[in-house]
Amino acid sequence: LVNSTYELVLYCPSTKLKRMKKGVCCCRFLLCASGECVKVFSTSTEECIHDLRGHTELVTGVLLRPSNHLQVYSCSADGTVRLWDFTDGILIKTYVIGYPIYSIYASANHEGVIFLVTPAQKMFQLVAVQLPQSGDQLVEARELSAVLSDVSSNPAAIVFGRGGEYIASANGLQLEVYFFKKQKAYRFPLKEDNKKGGKNTFMCVACHPKDDCIATGHEDGKIRLWRNFNHKKEYTYSTLHWHHSAVSSLCFTPEGTNLLSGGIESVLVQWRYNQESQRDFLPRLGAAITHIAVSPDGALFCTSHSDNSKDKNKFYSLQRDKLLYNLDIVQQEYIHESGLQQFEVVKAAFNASGNWLATVEERKQKAAELELNLKLWAYDEQTQSFVLNTTISAPHEAQITAMCFCHAADSQTTMLASTSKDGHFKAWQLAAQAHTEGPSWSCDFVGAYHDLVPECCCFSADGSLLAVSFQEVVTVWSPASWELLTTLSQPPGAIRDLCFGRLSCSKYLLGTSANNLLCCWNLLTCSLEWSTSMDVSLLLADPLSENMAAFCCQAGCTDLFVFKPSEPRPLFSRKEVCSGKVTRAVFAPREEMLESCEESSQWLNHSQLYFLTQYMDLMTFTTKAEEDRLMASSKQLVIDDSVAMTPFYLLLGKHRQQENQDSLGGMSAERTPLPQGSVAIRELLQTPAHVLPSTSYLCSMFVQSLLISVTDTREENKHTEEEMESEKEEEDSEGEMESSTRPKESLESEATESAAPALTKAQARELRRVKKLDHSWLAGLLDS
Repeated sequence: LVNSTYELVLYCPSTKLKRMKKGVCCCRFLLCASGECVKVFSTSTEECIHDLRGHTELVTGVLLRPSNHLQVYSCSADGTVRLWDFTDGILIKTYVIGYPIYSIYASANHEGVIFLVTPAQKMFQLVAVQLPQSGDQLVEARELSAVLSDVSSNPAAIVFGRGGEYIASANGLQLEVYFFKKQKAYRFPLKEDNKKGGKNTFMCVACHPKDDCIATGHEDGKIRLWRNFNHKKEYTYSTLHWHHSAVSSLCFTPEGTNLLSGGIESVLVQWRYNQESQRDFLPRLGAAITHIAVSPDGALFCTSHSDNSKDKNKFYSLQRDKLLYNLDIVQQEYIHESGLQQFEVVKAAFNASGNWLATVEERKQKAAELELNLKLWAYDEQTQSFVLNTTISAPHEAQITAMCFCHAADSQTTMLASTSKDGHFKAWQLAAQAHTEGPSWSCDFVGAYHDLVPECCCFSADGSLLAVSFQEVVTVWSPASWELLTTLSQPPGAIRDLCFGRLSCSKYLLGTSANNLLCCWNLLTCSLEWSTSMDVSLLLADPLSENMAAFCCQAGCTDLFVFKPSEPRPLFSRKEVCSGKVTRAVFAPREEMLESCEESSQWLNHSQLYFLTQYMDLMTFTTKAEEDRLMASSKQLVIDDSVAMTPFYLLLGKHRQQENQDSLGGMSAERTPLPQGSVAIRELLQTPAHVLPSTSYLCSMFVQSLLISVTDTREENKHTEEEMESEKEEEDSEGEMESSTRPKESLESEATESAAPALTKAQARELRRVKKLDHSWLAGLLDS
């Protein structure tokens, strides 16, 4: 079970690595905890089809309901357990427990009972909660009965065995097994260190689905398989060992044929049950494995990883809430060794068009100098990824504090500026080199100001100015001649951020300071235009408008202000948009401009604001129209993906396909609809299961929709006989007179060709006679 800082990998046992995504595997859906909500992903399309929102604090557990696998429980530190219909994204019921919940468990043998881990007197306990049978959506469930005391709050340390006959709990140096039928617990302690100095601390536990076998993972990398644990003095265990460090997660496959394990090595290990010498490995998964889940049919494995950003960049679709791919920046194997320092990506920046990416990676050894690399990546249209163009070793003598591209779209040269704690800022320029196949990057200018340390830098919108802050002083330079144009001063306090205005506000330069000031300078007069007291943690400008966003942190929460530098009144303000500080933000241009009439949301017409909190929550603002459109598309996704491939579905799908072909053809006969068929099918397929009427009512209604009225059949036969008699009388009659009624074939012809003239009875008889003639001789003439 993971939050949004984690990444999960879907693994198909038959075809190796299949998909990457963000858990509980449920065949066609993947559910995982993400902050205060539960995300529902489609395993086939990788799209996020639902956000199950309702909890007010961190979601700590997600569990499929044993009696109905279309419903899921979620628990949270807010003290509630919520039951969801995750295919429709509907909250069914909320159970109020009254205590923070750290994990949740259930089994098919305990209908109507869930097991929770809650705090109790400086430790944690496992309690059983009988869920009240009530029609209300909000239900009090405060009658708790203790099952085990002194358990771990780690969800991987408790598991049911043999369908719910017993429960195993690992905590510290002790394994405890509780048998529900006997109502007796057996404890199996281990020494802190084994004979070879390994750490025996329990880390995780898993139970075989069919045999009485418990697998435990330990701090020293060993896996123990426990048997005969229903008698304290007769228990035995065997040891498996491949991991060199702590085993963080264990999981048996549904049939019990394999055991999966993972740890810090970033390798998924598959052990053959009762043939443990046979192992399969899936290496180089990017980061330490923290959790493993298997789909109920065993077709998909899911691994959760602790972190995947130290040596890579993630490319993520904001609109689709989907990870596109990872770019390996360091391009070195990640060696997992205690105390070993690795290269980490600490800075990244894009240019205006998005075809250049700059990254900074560094490694600091205890007894060695800082290793620093600046890399420039060019976007390749063919591979739809970034390719390394230039690597600059030791671009500065100390850590790089900031870097930015020249954002002028019509600029003839591409330029990058970087500032460092070594007291210098440098300008890097793309130019053709004599001994290289294409253009590469090289240093164009090195600048300094009175031996002060530069903290941040920013190019103007047209690329004609570069602003660099040196502690309390802002310097403005001309990139064309590298002449120092002016210096701007302000009250004491180091400048933390700089940002130029856009479009009609391009004459303004804004900066934030360490003494909680937001300052605005007029570059035409080189004077301070205005300033206000604000603790701005992040300042950024919308590239498509004059709007700027300022995030201010106070009392543990962040406030947002959207304004124009030329106007004193904010366009939009929102208190406590999130908890903690906002670490990153971006104005993402829209594919289609909105036409919002509300004054409070017009700043969203050109771009959409996304921001990332210190708790790794990605948030944004949307209008009501956008939200309705997203909900509609989400419902369409779940309808298309949640229908099972049953015989009824195949029959219904064939029927729908035939209806589509008939509607497209336009020349086929019109089919008489069934009396209640459309209503019955709509009730069965489009209504959430928990709000459907009784099965007896649905069955009777559905069967009635399939019956054809006997009265209608008799009336149709009667009309046919009358028509045949009328045609016979017309053939015997000598006179030709126009009829006041048209024959059936004329009605069908009129339905398809409304412009055709009416036929007399004689013309209709002649047409029927011609249709009965043998025209096969005509085909023979055409062949000859």
